[in-house]
Amino acid sequence: MTPNLILAPSLMCADLVNLESAVHQLEQLGFHTFHIDIIDGQFAPSMPLGLDTVARLRAITDADFDIHLMSVHNEFFIPELLKIGVQNITFHWESSLHVEHYLNLIHSQGVQAGIALNPATPVSVLNYVLDHIEKVTVMLINPGFAQDAAETRIPYALSKIQEMAQLIQQHHLTTQLQVDGRVSLDFIPQLIAAGANNLVLGNTGLFLKGKTLAESQQLLVQTITPALQHQEA
Repeated sequence: MTPNLILAPSLMCADLVNLESAVHQLEQLGFHTFHIDIIDGQFAPSMPLGLDTVARLRAITDADFDIHLMSVHNEFFIPELLKIGVQNITFHWESSLHVEHYLNLIHSQGVQAGIALNPATPVSVLNYVLDHIEKVTVMLINPGFAQDAAETRIPYALSKIQEMAQLIQQHHLTTQLQVDGRVSLDFIPQLIAAGANNLVLGNTGLFLKGKTLAESQQLLVQTITPALQHQEA
């Protein structure tokens, strides 16, 4: 949809009863990357999609699978996801005793690797591994609480994104800077201005209540286009 910005619908926010239909509809609207949350119920209090569902989805679409692994058992999930055939696996810094081991495991299969940071985790933890990863995911809410209306976006979201963008620039890298959690239409221009170039689209950015996916996608385009034009000016 946009050459310099990755837009990744979060499939946990799609119609899970009619997930195959939703996936094909998203493809028809021009989305080529799907964000898929794998949550084990321990790292975060949710279990929306399982490995079998991801494997079934792999059989019906050629879209890129952007896996966000929220688990305390990375050693189990990473090999299983690699068997399915995904394009990116992002795991959490907070659950990883052996970060480089997981990165090597993912890269050994030609898959891109990313690291996600919980809201209160400082970006400085990535100083030694930033040039070993293809993507950083900055969480704007605590993982697993997306359905809790009381769980609001962190107040320091923009400053943290700006700090992460500066760190990437200082290292002269092309690392994707993904933002996840309450990526709403009204906040997207500010996220782009702060340096985000990969947006996870959930209930406030694409799967809008009372609107079709096509209607929501049109609102998204109307929001993003001027933001990108302003950034390029």
